[in-house]
Amino acid sequence: MTKTVTLGALTVAAFAAGAAGAATLDDVKARGSLNCGVTTGLVGFAAPDANGEWEGFDVGVCRAVAAAVLGDPTAVTFVPTTGKTRFTALASGEIDLLARNTTWTYSRDVDLKFEFVGVNYYDGQGFLVPKALGVSSAKELSGATICIQTGTTTELNLADYFRKNNMEYQPVPIETNGEAQQQYLAGACDVYTTDASGLAATRAAFETPGDHVVLPEIISKEPLGPLVRHGDSEWGDVARWTLNALIAAEEYGITSANVEELSAGTDSPEIDRILGTEDNLGAMMGLEPTWAKAAIAAGGNYGELFEKNIGENTPIGLSRGLNAQWTDGGLLYAPPFR
Repeated sequence: MTKTVTLGALTVAAFAAGAAGAATLDDVKARGSLNCGVTTGLVGFAAPDANGEWEGFDVGVCRAVAAAVLGDPTAVTFVPTTGKTRFTALASGEIDLLARNTTWTYSRDVDLKFEFVGVNYYDGQGFLVPKALGVSSAKELSGATICIQTGTTTELNLADYFRKNNMEYQPVPIETNGEAQQQYLAGACDVYTTDASGLAATRAAFETPGDHVVLPEIISKEPLGPLVRHGDSEWGDVARWTLNALIAAEEYGITSANVEELSAGTDSPEIDRILGTEDNLGAMMGLEPTWAKAAIAAGGNYGELFEKNIGENTPIGLSRGLNAQWTDGGLLYAPPFR
C-alpha cells in the first residue's frame, strides 16, 4: 500500500546521517519500501487520485525503481516536496530518490552534491496568460506581475530573459504549483511561468482551459530527471539503469502487455539481457535477474508512461517532441545493456 508523508522539520543530526550514508540500496531493502520525493501535486506528473493513490509520469519512475529493487511497485512512500524543501529532503536522507520535475544544472550537480541519473523529460520554461490579457508573445509582457515558484531555476531564467529584452516585471513569489494556480486565477498575477509541461498540466486543471494560452516562447533548457545523493554510486546505478530500462524497453518493443511473453526468450540478445533471460546483469547491482522486467511491468515502458499520463490523448495533451526516441528524431537514447 503506498503511503504519503508530509515533509517535517529536518534536524542537523538527520542531515549528517543521511549525507554520510552510502548504502541506500541496503537501507531500502531493509526498510521494505522506497521513500520517493515528488511534487506537492501536479496532475499528470505526480498527484494523488480520488482514493489518495499517487499517480503520474514521475510517480511511474518511483514505482519502477521500487519494482526493480523490491519486486513491488506499490512499496513506495511518497514524500511531497516544494521547490525549497526537495533538496534538503534528499540531502538529509529523508528520501532515497527525488523524482520531481527537477532541472539538471551544474550547481545542483556539483555544489549541492547531487547526482542526476538521467533525463526523463526534456523541457523548457514558458509563460501562461489569460486570453483576455491580449498578448501573443512573451516580449509583450513588460510591466507584468508574474507568479513564480521560489527555489527553482525559473527565477534566474525569468530575470535573465527580461533583462536581455530590456523589460521590467514584478515577481509574485509562490511555494507550490497549487498556490500558483490559485493566485493566477484570482488575478494576483498576470502571468504564471514555469516549465512548459507544468503549464500544460496546470492549464488542463482549469474549469475553462480555453480561456488561457501558453505563449510560444521557450526561454530555457530544462532537462528534468531523477536524482540521488553524491557518494553512493551503487544506488545511483540502480536508479539510472531502471530509467534506462524503461527507455530501452520502448525502443525494443517491450511493453507491460508482452513483457511476460518476451521474458521466456527471444531472438534478440539485447532484449534477453534486459529481461534477465541471458546473462545476469542484475547481479552486478545486487538485484534479481528480473529487475528490469519488474520495472517495465510496473507501469509500462517510457512511451506507455508518457501516453498514459501526459500524452496527446490526455487532458495535459503533450506531444513527444524532444522526448521521442532517437530513432524518431527525439533525444531519448539508452546506453547498451551489455
